[in-house]
Amino acid sequence: MNYAPATPAERARMLERIGVTSTADLFADLPSDSRRTHLDLPTALSEIEVSQLLRDLAEQNSDLQHHPSFLGAGAYSHYIPSVVNHVISRSEFFTSYTPYQPEVSQGTLQTIYEFQSLICLLTGMEVANASMYDGASALAEAAIMAANLTNRGTVLLASSVHPEYWAVVRTYVQGLNMHLLADSVGRDGTLDKTVLQRELSEDVACVVVQYPNFFGSLEDLAVIAEMAHQAGALLVVVVNPLALGLLTPPGALGADIVVGEGQPLGIPLSFGGPYLGILATREQFIRNIPGRIVGATTDTEGQRGFVLTFQTREQHIRREKATSNICSNEALCALASTVYLSYLGKQGLRQVAELCVQKAHYLARQITAIPGFRLAFNGPFFHEFAVRCPVSPEVLNRRLLGQGIIGGYALGRVYPDLSDALLLCTTELTRRKDMDSLVAVFRETALTPSTVQRGGQSDSTGRGDG
Repeated sequence: MNYAPATPAERARMLERIGVTSTADLFADLPSDSRRTHLDLPTALSEIEVSQLLRDLAEQNSDLQHHPSFLGAGAYSHYIPSVVNHVISRSEFFTSYTPYQPEVSQGTLQTIYEFQSLICLLTGMEVANASMYDGASALAEAAIMAANLTNRGTVLLASSVHPEYWAVVRTYVQGLNMHLLADSVGRDGTLDKTVLQRELSEDVACVVVQYPNFFGSLEDLAVIAEMAHQAGALLVVVVNPLALGLLTPPGALGADIVVGEGQPLGIPLSFGGPYLGILATREQFIRNIPGRIVGATTDTEGQRGFVLTFQTREQHIRREKATSNICSNEALCALASTVYLSYLGKQGLRQVAELCVQKAHYLARQITAIPGFRLAFNGPFFHEFAVRCPVSPEVLNRRLLGQGIIGGYALGRVYPDLSDALLLCTTELTRRKDMDSLVAVFRETALTPSTVQRGGQSDSTGRGDG
């Protein structure tokens, strides 16, 4: 739609109506030295020129359509079957609003109900909600939920949980008289049980771990659940839902609340969103769940129907008395994940997860065969793994990008003791030839005499890491 500004005549009538003679009169109360009489803006462009400019700028991005990527760290490139977009693009779903009125929203309500059912099957939990904004905010809501359930104020958050999730949880709880405790990471890349035992106290509301965690390692949920429950705390588990096609569901290992990011389930990367938060828990906690729950019922004629239930927690109902004030509508993203899971089925989801694992372990073997490269942790991993490098991870990433390859996540950005480590990821879309190309760049970089030493002050061109 073209932008149609007000005409000079229309502006004159508006100014006359409010009692001034010019636009400048509107800013008369501002000090003269704070007013800008001239903006140094480029010459106006036509619509065609603007479109061309934006297209040229977009082409400067290293997009996944033209570059193989080994960057995961919480957002993953998976194949999305065409049926997903065909279904969610139907006007009944694509333009729907929050289904407050069940009599005209049965289709939308049923899709949310099916989503909840699938999440329960994946996580091994008894109830699930809908309309969590993303994985990070779902975790923050779960931490507050656990504090309310236990009447305790400390959240023991594993250091191996995604650092951006850490930041969101910290923001959520800073005004709620709650505080966070961190543990240390063990040699296998998981929560240090000795530290966990020391930190558990009668004020700990919940222990939070990620499965697989930020380093790709697999936490021993059964042991952690037992330790948490003995201390009267709940276990909150952050999951990659796609990995649950292969791994034992956390509900079967003692988890009390399961949260996660639904993006791997049929949702594109989209420069960071919109994404889909997942939250599931035990039936006994159903009245403390944030977000929305769709329930199945029977009408006066005996026909099956769907309604929003337990709505007293909603912002639009009770506000300050609500369990949570989250009020986003993620139904379209939930539908995308529902279609994705329904299309793949149990066996298809397992096959995707197996491909991710197999390719990650192939890549890890090839990299660690290069002198100077070794795995940062010695435990099992899913489709991400950390590699300690004999040269700066930033230099490696620059060399990779020069070859048209998007590298991994430099862990030193968040973990100072892993300043020489690179977090790499594979999915079912990762091709063997691309993995071999990455390995070739690693080998060449490590063997180049002028390459930087660990720490990355400069590379062979003499430039700093910046």
